[in-house]
Amino acid sequence: MESLNEKKGLLAWFAHNHVAANLLMLLIIVGGIISLKTNIVEMFPQMSVDIITIQVPYLGATPAEAEEGVCLRVEEAVAGLDGVKRLRSVGMEGMGFVMIEIEDFADNSKVLDDVKAAVDRIITFPAETEEPIIKEETIRNHVITMVLYGDVSERMLKELAEQMRDELTAMPNISQVDVTGARQYEISIEVSEENLRRYGFSFEDVSKAVGKASLDLPGGSVKTAGGEILIRTKGQRYRGGEFEKIVVLTRPDGTTVHLSDIATVIDGFEDSDKASYFDGKRSVQLQVYRVGTQNLLDLVATVKQYIEDNRDSLPKGVSVGTWFDRSKMLEARLGLLKRNALFGLVLVFIVLALFLDLRLAFWTTMGIPISFMGAFWMMPYMDTSINMMSLFAFILALGIVVDDAIVVGENIFEYRQHGMKPVEAAIKGAREMCAPVTMAVLTTIFAFMPLLYIYGIFGKFIRVIPMVVIPVLAFSLIEALLILPAHLSGGRPVASRREHLGLVGRIQRWVRVYLEAFVEKIFAPFVQLAVRWRYVTVACAFLVLCVAIGYVSAGFIKFSLLPKVESDNVWASLSMPMGTSVEQTREVVGQIEAAAMRIEERIEAERLESSNHSIWKKLKSKVGLVNKPLRSMFVHMSTDIGQQPFTRGGAGGPPTSSDSGAHAAEVNIQLLEGQYRGGGYSSEKIAGMWREEVGQVPGVSSLTFTSSMFHGGTAIYVEMSHRDFDVLLTAVEETKLVLAEYSGVFDISDTFEAGKLELKLSLTDSGRMLGLT
Repeated sequence: MESLNEKKGLLAWFAHNHVAANLLMLLIIVGGIISLKTNIVEMFPQMSVDIITIQVPYLGATPAEAEEGVCLRVEEAVAGLDGVKRLRSVGMEGMGFVMIEIEDFADNSKVLDDVKAAVDRIITFPAETEEPIIKEETIRNHVITMVLYGDVSERMLKELAEQMRDELTAMPNISQVDVTGARQYEISIEVSEENLRRYGFSFEDVSKAVGKASLDLPGGSVKTAGGEILIRTKGQRYRGGEFEKIVVLTRPDGTTVHLSDIATVIDGFEDSDKASYFDGKRSVQLQVYRVGTQNLLDLVATVKQYIEDNRDSLPKGVSVGTWFDRSKMLEARLGLLKRNALFGLVLVFIVLALFLDLRLAFWTTMGIPISFMGAFWMMPYMDTSINMMSLFAFILALGIVVDDAIVVGENIFEYRQHGMKPVEAAIKGAREMCAPVTMAVLTTIFAFMPLLYIYGIFGKFIRVIPMVVIPVLAFSLIEALLILPAHLSGGRPVASRREHLGLVGRIQRWVRVYLEAFVEKIFAPFVQLAVRWRYVTVACAFLVLCVAIGYVSAGFIKFSLLPKVESDNVWASLSMPMGTSVEQTREVVGQIEAAAMRIEERIEAERLESSNHSIWKKLKSKVGLVNKPLRSMFVHMSTDIGQQPFTRGGAGGPPTSSDSGAHAAEVNIQLLEGQYRGGGYSSEKIAGMWREEVGQVPGVSSLTFTSSMFHGGTAIYVEMSHRDFDVLLTAVEETKLVLAEYSGVFDISDTFEAGKLELKLSLTDSGRMLGLT
């Protein structure tokens, strides 16, 4: 009766039916392979940032006017809408900006529609404002940047970049490429007051003449006997030379006055202080983005192949390079996962082969790839892609995934050692371990489940970890209870094979003898002593717990919600006082670049000296091997005047008046990859050396040096408010002085900008009497 009961149930059915177990295993593996081929590969998971931005251009307005005329009106209109969590507004020169944070459970599209409707109802905007720009912010998946640079004109670089952009987007797997680093095209018409008076024109007359002469107009259609003919006037002008030919005035005698007779037409770029340099030469960048289901690694490979195919056809003096290659970090994480998985497989197999059985070791080790393939199979259904976070989750699961298979396999092996038939041992061993193994897996799953319910942007990132770990654990349980017993139910009993010991068998016997000796002579007496002196054992455990709590409470073990991640870039963000000329900003940038060059020379000298004295180099020289030259620590240097692209790209939050303009700049250094630097030259150390070398620069509003790839903002953020603005500014300055007295505190800055110098005009009574307005 007992034997009949043992043959019943799901575990027994799979143990008896090897074909079913193998088909289940193949289904999991094939499903995982198909998902690996079709799954999205990206840097970070796609998500909404739950933010709506409202930008209202207000050209010529001061920050105070933008705040009063735009920001306050928008805040009043949208503050009471459902789904609005928090408002933040910034009044800037020429624009009012409002950022809306959306509640976690709100429908983003509905909130966006409500916000648009509320802003459209505002009728009190100043007449000079332009149409509001309202949009939901999304994270654009940047892949790689192509850089065109050289000692050529800005127009040549931009035209070449636009040509390359069109060629790249024409490829089947590239959809989105932006050209940055160059100013926008602009045709400016400069009319002198002397010419206006000479011909009796006003500025408005010239403006109307240009507007009427440069446009396309439909003229309807005419029906004829031969068919219908559309009529359209075509006069839109696109080049400066075409605008010069515009007729401004036609005299009765037939003579004409062209625009070129009274004005200077400049076909060039907008009057902006923005400029980008790469390795000291003027540059333009092509930003390549991943959209939809495109594969990040395929995109990068396509771009790099395009560069190699077109490098020789570039105009003389123009070079091309890559910048911010996101695939390097993803490939490094993939490589780490592959190496860890390989080492884990080998180590698990060796340990199990030494202590148990080769067949058991092999099939237990196979639990790792089977569980991972099952998780890959489920990823598309859980809306999870292959990215930095999911790869981290796989690395995390690698250390816990094989435990249940080891427990079940060891119990089956135990029964086989006692001479039980393989099938009976597989069924009995799996059944005995079914409950404890299931509870162990469920306990681990429950430990990860709370991560699914963290809200906000951080929660959307961290949610990927349980969405990978839980399927891995679930499939490891399926493999251990359904597939593994079927594979261990074959062969002869272990006891019948002891007389036929080969090399592996002799090694296993030797390990078993010494292990049993350790258990009987050392471990067992120690356990008996611990049980006999149970109060002392409990006291020691409590003491260890108190010491652990004390270490955390005393600060010996640091806590960081978002730890710093070492970057292969170090960058300096410079903000001068508002109104600073671009020449002054360039002068300070020159000092920062010169300091970086001095740091590079010092580091290269230290590396060369260390290399000359290394034992490895001496050994290679003795055997006649050629020493490879050291690669430079600084790979590239990028400088941006008038903007801070990398700082803004990782900062988040609303823009400020210090983000762009002649007073803003950024110097970015790409370092050698971390594994090739050596000598302890971390990016944080290099940033510290750079900061120290630059020293105190007079007249600078803020100068910060950053080396972390991800950071949750400033380490210490103090927010102060007061009704009296003068009192507030005094308190801010005193706080900065106090903070500067602490060692280890640096890069202290505040968000207040005095703004540009302003000339305010007001009419006197005499002026009004003269008819002035």
